[in-house]
Amino acid sequence: MIVINKDLQYIKDFNNYTALGSFDGLHLGHLSLIYKVVEIAKENHGKSMVFTFKNHPRTLINKENGLKLLMDNERKTEILEKHGIDIVCFQEFDSEFMKMTPREFIKFLIFEYNIKGIVVGFNYKFGYKNLGNVELLRELQDEYGYELHVMEPCIYNGEVISSTRIRKSLENGEVLEASKMLEKPYTLRGEVVHGKKIGRTIGFPTANLKFNKNFVLPKCGVYYTNVKVNNNIYKSITSIGDNPTVNGDKITVETYILDFDRDIYGMQIDVRFMKRIRDNEKFNNLEELRNKLEQDKSFAKNENYVSS
Repeated sequence: MIVINKDLQYIKDFNNYTALGSFDGLHLGHLSLIYKVVEIAKENHGKSMVFTFKNHPRTLINKENGLKLLMDNERKTEILEKHGIDIVCFQEFDSEFMKMTPREFIKFLIFEYNIKGIVVGFNYKFGYKNLGNVELLRELQDEYGYELHVMEPCIYNGEVISSTRIRKSLENGEVLEASKMLEKPYTLRGEVVHGKKIGRTIGFPTANLKFNKNFVLPKCGVYYTNVKVNNNIYKSITSIGDNPTVNGDKITVETYILDFDRDIYGMQIDVRFMKRIRDNEKFNNLEELRNKLEQDKSFAKNENYVSS
């Protein structure tokens, strides 16, 4: 797969069919676009492409909004390659690009990337102040000679799946609901760093995750998770919170990995949130905490793994 961050790498030599959007999370609605663009590219002996942004437009347009993201570009690339996309373009969304009119944007795509077909969602907006929409894309078809496919919304439990809805589910601790809309567990990726090492004193050593604060953090509590370490998957228990039993002073993400005894400090791991177990509790002493963690461990042992 070709990943474009700046240079076009001669992709004008191909007839390209592109899906357009921010694709934060690559949820089921997004994936319907991906499946379609791969299909039509193959039918027309062209290349399937995703044109998206290196940085989410809302982080520039409304900096005070504090938008939390669902997925980084590295993870997006992995998933898109898995689903058969040939080319991914990560365009920098800056003040200059933001001023591009809807017509200028389409002209830019057609001539810079040799686009022969476009796939978008039913509510797609683009160009300066989001003035471009599906109706305009239909109007410009004859002028620029591309085929257009507009995908219907994906529905889950009677409501449209969206990145905003998934963020709210995660913030409410509903990680299982989020995973159903994402078609995969919500994942935090980060480096294992040193913590207070209190867990090891009661037989529950934890991996303290240095997480990116630009991404959604599920609601504080204890979760059944799967951890990916060096391409191996392990069952785990993850606590998000300020460790009230030991009077913690900041929010941490700490994971106890079942049947695991290796030094992984400094390594990157993926923590996949499978199911919420319980709220955080403040115990009278470490022995009470240990007993509760034993119950959490039993819960995790009886749960299934997620596929790699």
